[in-house]
Amino acid sequence: MTKSTADKRKSKVRKSGVLLLMMLPGIFYLVINNYLPMFGVVIAFKDFNYTKGIFGSDWVGFKNFEYLFKTSDAFVITRNTILYNGVFIILNLFIAVGLAVLLNEVKQRFLSRFYQSVILLPYLISMVIIGYLTFAVFSMDSGLLNKSILPMFGISEISWYSEAKYWPYILTFVHSWKSAGYLCVIYLAAIIGIDQEYYEAATIDGAGKWRQIKSITFPLIMPVVTVMTLLQIGRIFYSDFGLFYQVPLNTGALQSTTNVIDTYVYRALMTLGDIGMSSAAGLYQSLVGFVLVFISNYVVKKFNSDNALF
Repeated sequence: MTKSTADKRKSKVRKSGVLLLMMLPGIFYLVINNYLPMFGVVIAFKDFNYTKGIFGSDWVGFKNFEYLFKTSDAFVITRNTILYNGVFIILNLFIAVGLAVLLNEVKQRFLSRFYQSVILLPYLISMVIIGYLTFAVFSMDSGLLNKSILPMFGISEISWYSEAKYWPYILTFVHSWKSAGYLCVIYLAAIIGIDQEYYEAATIDGAGKWRQIKSITFPLIMPVVTVMTLLQIGRIFYSDFGLFYQVPLNTGALQSTTNVIDTYVYRALMTLGDIGMSSAAGLYQSLVGFVLVFISNYVVKKFNSDNALF
């Protein structure tokens, strides 16, 4: 019996040998890129010195974390980071699901592929390019809004890059335009995977298109939506550095609404050059995200355990 079991296992390994071989590059990449750098967490608790190295540098305990909490900007950067990401998560959820449902109704193959490509294209564009595109629209001297659109409505020119009050809306629009397409493609794949027999049965029962979407599409893609939302919640203390640094062109007048944890740490490093502080900020963000994922997953599990991430 034991020999038979061993032979079966060897047979499975032989059959899956090619697949296991194909996994090796991905495993090596995961270990080198994601797991080995974890040993660098120790830098967050040290006064890092290049000549002494990581393990030779002096321990300073939680001193590197103090600048995140004792600075006068601590409340502002934390507030901006959480509020922006909270709005991004909610807004992109509705936009992406809505676009996915609409794209699913496009039955012509060429048009469907064309619309998917157009929606996904902004996600593939570098944030540097998007920063210059934004500048081309909002520039005081030659921007599209000031020179072409606002005069049509009799509105005087606006100095966009010196008025912080406009930028929460601008950054939200730019982020949704760039990121919603990626989520849309994921949700569209989930919708396409739904068995068409459900819709055929609903049509026979006299259910309209909206009723089918509400009673079939939304419930069946909810596990995917939940997983994607939980993953985004886990990064709620992280920010898209390019969005908050490159798009506003690092303008000092806008920092009350564009300064987040990532940009603050970058500016601090440019000034102080302290690697330990940067590591402390990264560890802080990771731990908060880790806790939030567990809390969010616990809440989801209370309502529907099938939709939980783990």
